[in-house]
Amino acid sequence: MRLIVSLLAFLFIATSALPRTASADSEGYKLGPGDKIRVTVFGEPYLSGEFNVNANGTVSLPLIEPVPVAGITLSETEGLIKQKLAAGFMEDPKVSVDILSYRPFFIMGEVSNPGSFPYMADMTVLHAVAVAGGFTPRAAKKKIFIQRGTQSAIPAQNNTVVQPGDIITVEERFF
Repeated sequence: MRLIVSLLAFLFIATSALPRTASADSEGYKLGPGDKIRVTVFGEPYLSGEFNVNANGTVSLPLIEPVPVAGITLSETEGLIKQKLAAGFMEDPKVSVDILSYRPFFIMGEVSNPGSFPYMADMTVLHAVAVAGGFTPRAAKKKIFIQRGTQSAIPAQNNTVVQPGDIITVEERFF
């Protein structure tokens, strides 16, 4: 039994050093409301699970107060959860955080089905338009804008990369 526990500990530590399957952390992806994460606390299945980042940017985990994760990376989230668990519950917690699903993106304006859609990795504006049913006949295909977070809307092209939470607007042409 001790051998199995040691082997599992080795595998957990070895795999936590591997690059994440979703390239979000390597690109500095910051968590936000609507994201879904998996928190794994080695040897503590009742502390592990799948959690949603709620509207105020926190994640509610067992035994500890809500963890503010909006605007921080997966690695920073791991560190914050470790710190909170170590502050009274565990001596040296081993924590891993992975993203299960990203917050949706939004598209409005001259597309067939404007609305909110699930984000997919490596999505471009053209992919987003296709997901929304394509351009309407009145769409100004060269007047597309993206708003990210609190930034002002910036011009976008068909090959512009879409990020989770982006708001895409396709303008109307007049002639």
